[in-house]
Amino acid sequence: MRMGARVAALLVAAVVGLAGCGDGDDGSAAAPSAGAGGSGVTGDVTVFAAASLTESFTRIGEDFEAANPGVEVTFNFAGSSQLATQINQGAPADIFAAASPATMKTVTDAGNGDGTPVVFVKNQLVIAVPKGNPNGVTGLADLTKPGVKVALCAEQVPCGAAASKALDAAGVALTPVTLEQDVKAALSKVKLGEVDAALVYRTDAKAATADVDGIEFPESAGAINDYPLVVLKDAPNKTAAQAFVTYIQSDVGRAVLTAAGFQAP
Repeated sequence: MRMGARVAALLVAAVVGLAGCGDGDDGSAAAPSAGAGGSGVTGDVTVFAAASLTESFTRIGEDFEAANPGVEVTFNFAGSSQLATQINQGAPADIFAAASPATMKTVTDAGNGDGTPVVFVKNQLVIAVPKGNPNGVTGLADLTKPGVKVALCAEQVPCGAAASKALDAAGVALTPVTLEQDVKAALSKVKLGEVDAALVYRTDAKAATADVDGIEFPESAGAINDYPLVVLKDAPNKTAAQAFVTYIQSDVGRAVLTAAGFQAP
């Protein structure tokens, strides 16, 4: 599996000068069978996926490659809105997995989806705080206490839109010290000690349990994000792309996603 350099090369070639506009568990599932991934598929598959899918999709990609030795999966993980912009400006990709239907709609409305996107998981926010919760945060209201520094995702990013909805439901007016372009960046501010809390997905807090605690809060139940994915219209390898989409939704793929903290659609 290749990330980093290969993705960078793809993006440089397709969208030179493009400025980004913003967006756990060991997954111990049963060993995948070759048939689960679609027998006989070959070639490269390039997946643009929301940053919150990093750990689970990396694991699923490794399993898919093991089940299909002729395939290599390359990932580009970033904020969903940034990825949507890249796709709509011509970046080559086979699959788009977004953290919200609204972000997916910007791609399908531009005619870049092949078929109807399918919601494959849901995700819910928690308050990420440093290990041990030194400020005693129990809910959103605690984030407004004097001296408490908070990071949020920018509102155009799915995690930021969900945070805004949850804060409105709680009647909490919050001024963050930073607005980040994807959920991993917001979480990193907590891990680095630059802020006292951040609103992130449950899955991201679970993947970082060595460094943070995830504090549940009731208003998050009204701000759950659906995650849709779709094979792209100009996918260079549609056969393998569709096989990977099927694999993500298989029992093996769902086990990894559930272990990471995602909810069933």
